[in-house]
Amino acid sequence: MPGVRRFGIVDVAVREVAWIRRDKVALLLVVFIPLIAFAILAATFSNAVIRDLRVDVVDQDRTKTSETFVQAISAAPGVTVARRSSDLNGAMHAVRSGEAIATVYIPENLERDIAGGRRPQVVIFFNKQFFTPGNVASSSLQAALSAAIADLPAGPHTAAFKLGPLVVEQYVLTNPALNYAQFLLRAILPTVLHIVIAISAGYAVGSEFGSRSMREWLATAGDSMLIALVGKLAPYFVIFLVMMAVGLGIIHGIFEIPFRGDPMLVAAGACLLIIAYLSLGALLQLLVRNLAFGLSLTGIICSPAFGFAGVGFPVLAMNIFSRAWGAMLPLRWYIQILFDQAARGVPAGDSAEPFMMLGGLAVIYFGLTWLRLRSVARHPRPKPVEAPEQDRSEGRIGIVRAFTDEYGWIIRDRMAFGLIVVAPIVYGVFYPQPYLGQLIKDIPIAIVDDDSSDVSRAIIQAVNADEAVKVVLRPTTLADAQAALARREVFGILSIPAGTEREILKGDQARLPAYVDSAYFLLYNRTLQGIQEGVGAVTADLAARSARPDGSLYRAALAQSSPVEILNQPLFNPTGGYGSYVVPAAFMLILQQTRLMGAATVAGVAYEQGGRGARRRRGTLSAVLGQSLAHLLLALPGLALFLIVLPRVYGFSATDHVLDLIVLAIPFILSISLLGQFVGNWFKRGETAVLLFVAISLPIFFLVGVAWPLEAIPAMLRTASLILPSTFGIDGLVRVNQMGATLTDVWKDWIGLWVLTGVYAVLAVASARIAAGWRVSDAR
Repeated sequence: MPGVRRFGIVDVAVREVAWIRRDKVALLLVVFIPLIAFAILAATFSNAVIRDLRVDVVDQDRTKTSETFVQAISAAPGVTVARRSSDLNGAMHAVRSGEAIATVYIPENLERDIAGGRRPQVVIFFNKQFFTPGNVASSSLQAALSAAIADLPAGPHTAAFKLGPLVVEQYVLTNPALNYAQFLLRAILPTVLHIVIAISAGYAVGSEFGSRSMREWLATAGDSMLIALVGKLAPYFVIFLVMMAVGLGIIHGIFEIPFRGDPMLVAAGACLLIIAYLSLGALLQLLVRNLAFGLSLTGIICSPAFGFAGVGFPVLAMNIFSRAWGAMLPLRWYIQILFDQAARGVPAGDSAEPFMMLGGLAVIYFGLTWLRLRSVARHPRPKPVEAPEQDRSEGRIGIVRAFTDEYGWIIRDRMAFGLIVVAPIVYGVFYPQPYLGQLIKDIPIAIVDDDSSDVSRAIIQAVNADEAVKVVLRPTTLADAQAALARREVFGILSIPAGTEREILKGDQARLPAYVDSAYFLLYNRTLQGIQEGVGAVTADLAARSARPDGSLYRAALAQSSPVEILNQPLFNPTGGYGSYVVPAAFMLILQQTRLMGAATVAGVAYEQGGRGARRRRGTLSAVLGQSLAHLLLALPGLALFLIVLPRVYGFSATDHVLDLIVLAIPFILSISLLGQFVGNWFKRGETAVLLFVAISLPIFFLVGVAWPLEAIPAMLRTASLILPSTFGIDGLVRVNQMGATLTDVWKDWIGLWVLTGVYAVLAVASARIAAGWRVSDAR
């Protein structure tokens, strides 16, 4: 009969699609936020190979030989000579202030010492606190200097017989061009999307407890909990499957990165990932039955997932908690499938374990969501009665009154209090966990020894003694070693060909092929470092012909084989700890995002409770200033935690000049507060800020210049990023706290923050006046 409802999945899905079309925030969240984030990230990594990093050169020798070294550095593709300081003090100032990422020190009497066989040292000082650009600069400088040294005229002793050197030949697997887009962008796009997926599902389900009707939802499904759940999530599944395809299109279409594996397996993994995070987002809302609180929990679980997925810092170096928590996150297993298939091209069977884990998590989270929905349907809560809009237009209020009102409001409002006060504490403990191991040690490798000589045995012992790697397999053939690498049993292979010892005794080079998996850059760099250090130690011993390492014969032999010694000296993060690099910068971004969402949330809640009158009262200059001071006071515990307490607890470097930190942090917090007030004046509900801001944290992080060099970011995007306090704040605070910079070194950041503070103060006042008269009924 006409008019009879089908009570099917289609009815529920149609109801959901109609709501998405009506709700501007939902439409923005599920469609435009992912596309905007994808566009920002694609533009950020458009220069996939890092070039023209600024370096400083201190030439104390000023001879023809030293100038040859400088010219070699200038010709290197990865760096450019931006400064020529007269001494190391000036060079260190350049590195601390950001004018250079590295400095090359050429000592006095370089040319004379080379001629005398004294093996002078050329030192590369590079900023290890800025991990990726620092490492790239160091590698480029070392390659340039090595080439210059190889072109030096032969010395008087080179005619004497000497043993041939061992040379490690690198065979970079997976990503031979060391393309950062292939490595980072492939992982970041699904990471951003998984946050949006969970938040969208949470908003869809959580809104049924507030602005929508859960009774209507279940009635549309004919009171079938399974139909209700599947029908509600089905439109989001289709939308995000398309978004996943867009992400893959960016990687393999725009960036033309080859796809090496099984596309059907990756597609199936993407479907499971979407199902898992749709279920997880819905589950959290059903558990707490409070939209604002559920969104906060979703953000806490999903936002740090990139670290637990093992992309930047590998899983094998994480502590037990991080491995266990990461195993419960679907993203962890999808990333492994994606890299194994799209990047490494391993047989589909080798991805069976992560696929089964991902499928299991999807089934578990969906099952728990279904069971919880049944429980909630049996015991519904009465829908809260919404208070009528009040026009609280009692006139202007002063700074003190605005301060006390805002402070009290945040303390009373659970969502605002959680974002501004509680979230930094939770993130401070939770976020650093994957990185606390700092250094990667004992990376499993395989060695194929086809020489079976004293030299090959010495090589194996030396490589195994290096802390970076551990020889776990000794296969008889290279094919067996490569199969183990595909199964992730090892991450590198060193081959010792037959006749290696004979080549050395003939005085010829003995080449040792090293096959290293570059799917994960940190693993690649560390594995190659361990192999090269072990082989280098054997080469030095062979060159010295058993002379004592501290004796003159040893030094003479080294000078004959390599007339100049290149020293790599990392600055500010001398141990190369990954946590020491990423966590301090991430802490500052967490401060920005939690306070930005908190300030905007308060503005949205104020409108919910007080209407346009409350917005007008909050928009006067005195009110804006008072509210900013309240946010600053509430931010002090988080600032102390992130800048003073936790760096010392976790063993990161931290300055004792707390006053410099405070002077820089004040405009940072004020500019965030005023930006939050400006944006929040356009919201009509408190949760809108969390919905729109939680997914953009990762793209913002890469615009700062700490993880990804500014030289590689397009100029237009770099200029646009100046509207964010994090661009100035993270750069300045990391340089002061971790690098020992003074306020004079970072005066540009300090001025930039005060400019933003003034601009956003004006915009906050103006937007409140405009929005108070804004009467579009469906704006949220």
